Amino acid sequence: MKKNISISLYWKCQLIGWSVAALYWSYIGYSGGRFNVFIGLFQFLSDVFVYILITHLYRNFSIRHKWQQLNLNQLLKRIIPAIFVMGLAYLLVTLIKSYLFRFWLAPDNVPAFMIFFRLNWATMLMAGIRLMAIWLLAYHLYHYAQREINIAKENARLAIIAKDAQLMSLSAQLNPHFLFNSLNNIKALVIENPKSARRAIDLLSDLLRTALYSGDVLLTTVKDELALVKDYFELEKLRFEERLHFCIEADDRLNNVLILRFSIQTLAENAIKHGIAKQKSGGLVSVKIVVVDNYINISVQNPGEFNMDEQNGGLGIKNLTERLQLQYKGKAAFNIINEAGGNVLSTILIPCS
Repeated sequence: MKKNISISLYWKCQLIGWSVAALYWSYIGYSGGRFNVFIGLFQFLSDVFVYILITHLYRNFSIRHKWQQLNLNQLLKRIIPAIFVMGLAYLLVTLIKSYLFRFWLAPDNVPAFMIFFRLNWATMLMAGIRLMAIWLLAYHLYHYAQREINIAKENARLAIIAKDAQLMSLSAQLNPHFLFNSLNNIKALVIENPKSARRAIDLLSDLLRTALYSGDVLLTTVKDELALVKDYFELEKLRFEERLHFCIEADDRLNNVLILRFSIQTLAENAIKHGIAKQKSGGLVSVKIVVVDNYINISVQNPGEFNMDEQNGGLGIKNLTERLQLQYKGKAAFNIINEAGGNVLSTILIPCS
């Protein structure tokens, strides 16, 4: 099998960059007249080879001393002297190369080296400093940008891991919270209505099977969440009897849409605890899920009055608010308001996409 030869980005840039510079110098020589193709080709190859050698030696030096790992201020303190050192290297190499070419082409008309040096050193030094400054800045800025991109990627990865861990922690809090509330309900039924208590235990076992054995699942379908809510309402109805009525309405097209696990159930618990339980005559808890303006609108309405200080201090609502912010990156919304007629409306808005 043939192996594909791959040239790294570094060598591609080296070859292309210095080749373009050498072609430009060849064009200057060509436009000046008396251009020899053979000599021009030799000049081109020698320019590319010599200047790649100088810059590659610098690259090896910087890697060996780990300059790519320095911050910007530390790097600039090293780059500025390096530009002048490499400019001097360019000057010496270019002077010697140019002098040897002149000596080879017209030995009779070549001045002494020191005279040639005095005539050309300033121009060549400035050209060398300019070229090496461009090369060094391009080289280090590329590596600096790559390092910043990698750091940003790593930070983003760590942020996702932290977010997932936080979501898992918040989700884990709900299981004992839910279990505690349910057991309290059954406790109240054991003495008053043993038959209802047995039915409540059956319902609780179904709820636990759904809620506690879902592992580390953070999202669930609307259909499964509503099934959990329905079982919860039935469990609570055994305690409240005719004081509790409930109604669940949802668009069938949303059955398989993923939402936060325990999101609707948290609102249902809140409606029972702060609504039905405080009303002598009880009332209706209504759950509706529809799509409005490209948002999934989840609303739970119950009789009662919303008390911000009391209800915002509860674990369920705090937990739900944090999970919505984390999961949907601030694009979801949660709100509770008092409505006319003595009702409370809790609403979750989740973007459809």
